[in-house]
Amino acid sequence: MKFEKIVDLHCHILPGVDDGSPDLEHSLNLAKDAVKDGVTHILATPHHLDNEYVNHAQDIVKAAADFQKQLDANGINLRVFPGQEVHINGDLPQKYDDLLGIDANKRYMLLEFPHGNVPGYAKRLIFDLKKKGITPVICHPERNHEIQENLDLLYDFISDGALAQITATSYVGGFGSHVAEISKKLVEHNLVQIVASDAHTLKGRKFVLSEALNQIAEDFGEKKAMQFEKNAEALINGQRVTAGEISKVKKKKRFFFF
Repeated sequence: MKFEKIVDLHCHILPGVDDGSPDLEHSLNLAKDAVKDGVTHILATPHHLDNEYVNHAQDIVKAAADFQKQLDANGINLRVFPGQEVHINGDLPQKYDDLLGIDANKRYMLLEFPHGNVPGYAKRLIFDLKKKGITPVICHPERNHEIQENLDLLYDFISDGALAQITATSYVGGFGSHVAEISKKLVEHNLVQIVASDAHTLKGRKFVLSEALNQIAEDFGEKKAMQFEKNAEALINGQRVTAGEISKVKKKKRFFFF
């Protein structure tokens, strides 16, 4: 299926700010790859507060504006907006002024869990962010080891008002069949609302958004795939997005032989 526009809400495209791209040349090549994949708008989301990278809001706003000038100068038809992939921390509400949202008014924000676990304070933090008017969008839950073992954890977060984003590479099998299977289950049960690239210049972290959306269309129908893209556009504009009718993923029964 053909999309008039594709909005990518999670991408490490800015040069020299995190592990996404080491320099301008790599970033411009990444931008060209995005355009080839049909991407028209990108939210640049460098890591923030993840024990390795601190990318302050004002610095990212400037970096995104500078990169946009380079895109324009090189004739690359791509719009870039400043954002952050905010790593979960207990004091995030106190750091509100240094956080960037998906939209300009911070109605939505990308929230990253550690890959290995879900912090015990996550439920309380999501509640506190919601009180401040922020709806967290949980990044790549399909790659979190604790959520992989217990998909009810994500169900509970979505029930509490959060949203979630899967990585396109996950859906098309780039992280292995196990992650792909989980991704498909999350889409089927409406536990994720966004598909994004999470693109880096690293091997295996390229733009496959069109492929993922078309695979979702094949698996669940074009209406479902189109809704993912409409959600991405709505989020970057600060418009209302809901999870819709969610359901728990049934656990496989274990059989024991004696």
